[in-house]
Amino acid sequence: MYNRVLLKLSGEALGSPDTGHGMDPAQIQVYAKQIARVVSLGVEVAIVCGGGNILRGAEFSQLGGHRATADYMGMLGTVINALALSDAVEQQGVDTRVMTALEIKQVAEPFVWRRADAHLGRGRVVILAAGTGNPFFTTDTAAALRANELRCDVLLKATKVDGVYDKDPKQHADAKRFETLSFRDVVDQNLRVMDITAITLCMENNLPITVFDLFQEGNFERVVRGETIGTTIR
Repeated sequence: MYNRVLLKLSGEALGSPDTGHGMDPAQIQVYAKQIARVVSLGVEVAIVCGGGNILRGAEFSQLGGHRATADYMGMLGTVINALALSDAVEQQGVDTRVMTALEIKQVAEPFVWRRADAHLGRGRVVILAAGTGNPFFTTDTAAALRANELRCDVLLKATKVDGVYDKDPKQHADAKRFETLSFRDVVDQNLRVMDITAITLCMENNLPITVFDLFQEGNFERVVRGETIGTTIR
């Protein structure tokens, strides 16, 4: 069983099951229950939230605005998601702390890795928002960065599919799922797991990544117990 994990949760996972937009309170409660069960096992849990259900900076900038401004807007979307998830997890009786890379002191603590480390050691779920605090970096990169800073055992990327495939399983019936991959495989085959910056950060620091389906209830608990679920990259 892992001792400390970082869960990368996309914004779309918090949104409508049909469109991935907005916010689905029922689905957020499902995740909160899974997170609470994992915490009850004694596992320390950090979470990085995406913001794609509210706004994607890269896409918004295509309308003609400045990319940096659009990215900062996207960071604020991740804060909204983090607060919603925090509230849902606390309803399950688990203490949380929202920490942001942008200072918004009225609603969250600024991210300081030693403080985050202390929160995790006390059994609190630490929800990390606003990405890296810099434009042009994705929340996948933020997840890789925070997982390394907090000395997590693994980065768990939650998706809507049960692992990494050689091609889109929704469009190709003969798509092959990988159980294990090397970081070099991901780069050489241009597999769309995470952006190249995130992959490089994990590769250089020997931090494994497991891609799994969080929509299958109980999978989060199974993966932290070390069961072979999804695709592991190392």
